[in-house]
Amino acid sequence: MSEQDEAKQEINLLDSSPSTTPSTATISKLSTYRYNTRSSAAASSSSRSNSVFSDSAIDAQLKYLLGREAELQLQIKELSEEIAQLQAKITNQNQDNSATPNICWEEFEAPEWCVPIKADVLTFEWDVFAKECQFDVILMDPPWQLATHAPTRGVAIAYQQLPDICIEELPIPKLQKNGFLFIWVINNKYSKAFDLMRKWGYTYCDDITWVKQTVNRRMAKGHGFYLQHAKETCLMGRKDPPGCKHSISSDVIFSERRGQSQKPEELYEMIEELVPNGNYLEIFGRKNNLRDYWVTIGNEL
Repeated sequence: MSEQDEAKQEINLLDSSPSTTPSTATISKLSTYRYNTRSSAAASSSSRSNSVFSDSAIDAQLKYLLGREAELQLQIKELSEEIAQLQAKITNQNQDNSATPNICWEEFEAPEWCVPIKADVLTFEWDVFAKECQFDVILMDPPWQLATHAPTRGVAIAYQQLPDICIEELPIPKLQKNGFLFIWVINNKYSKAFDLMRKWGYTYCDDITWVKQTVNRRMAKGHGFYLQHAKETCLMGRKDPPGCKHSISSDVIFSERRGQSQKPEELYEMIEELVPNGNYLEIFGRKNNLRDYWVTIGNEL
């Protein structure tokens, strides 16, 4: 007979004879039995509690993982749609760029009444030139020096860039006692262009925005550091201009993007309407912008 059975028999005997005094050995057996019984019950209860807790934790973890799976699937779907949209934009842009006509310079014919002067603007004899000619309008498209970090951002620059000091030394005041000055600027040269205007004696009066378009009349997005550039800006300064008209046209030009650095013809038309029959000079000019009744100076003519 086991100790547990003996303890149960002792308990039954005591219950049937309450007046019987149990021995020390009996008391010890009873204490051990009750301790073991309570321990077993406590262990069983703890096991059930742990089992319930473990099941709850698993359910919670499973719900969390299912939720994360749904979120990730949604993100994957959104990214897939975004990738498809970007691929479509790239395809359209490539089609637009491929449709841009190339100029064949071997067959190029300059306008009959233009005055092209091929020369380096840094070494050109400006003093002699200024004594012979004065201009009502001066248009400049300086080859601004780009930022030193990632200067081209993957775009090939097909012309020599000039530091600001070289552009600043151009004798613009000698070429024009009064009239208008137009300067094409890039994003990081706005402040410098305003400084040049003040130094040369001009007052800023307006600016013209050229929104570039493709041959399909879509917006022609270019390269940029943060945003894709789809426009260029030309600042306008004045110095007591005589005989000019007012409110002649809009300050926004929507025109097709053509060759590199080629500016829209609408700007020249705007200038000629602003100052009719004037003397017009373009500095840093190129073949693709030669125009009747304009003097154009540059080393790419």
